[in-house]
Amino acid sequence: MGLWFLLGKVGEPLYILILLEFTTSTLISISLQYVFNNGQMDLERLEELVDLVGKKRLVLDLSCRKKEGKYAIVTDRWQKFSDVYLDEKVLDFLSLYADEFLVHGVDVEGKKLGIDEELVELLGRHSPIPVTYAGGVTVMADLERIKVAGVGRVDATVGSALDIFGGNLAYKDVVAWHRQEEAMAV
Repeated sequence: MGLWFLLGKVGEPLYILILLEFTTSTLISISLQYVFNNGQMDLERLEELVDLVGKKRLVLDLSCRKKEGKYAIVTDRWQKFSDVYLDEKVLDFLSLYADEFLVHGVDVEGKKLGIDEELVELLGRHSPIPVTYAGGVTVMADLERIKVAGVGRVDATVGSALDIFGGNLAYKDVVAWHRQEEAMAV
């Protein structure tokens, strides 16, 4: 498994090339910094990025917040709503350009109040490529909720809730749960 590089403000094509030249890593494009420009998806930049690094090495960050009952991709430190809403059509379209999606449920991110189950359901039902959800995982039961709501098709990240980051969720328990899930999948 390679490293994942987060690409934000340093999202210039030359920088990306230099970065990837020395690794076999996957690149995560922070949508708010490169693929999205002034609240709109910049298809030309997305195509340029895919041409540069290849679809197989690109993970698109589609972090979103709820607006008017739908999930809008957000930019500028998650403060500005884009004009792109996550749905089956958008996920299908963007899957042509990336190998995986990373989606932060911004409304619950870092609050340790539980996951955004509705968002996880949307991702599980409609993402045609692997997707990792982040946001709100607080207790072990949240991992089970992601598994069920995402119909076994949504991976998860755990952040500030982990004991190694000052939270109450034991890192060793999360690792043990993950290993058990992997063993059951075989």
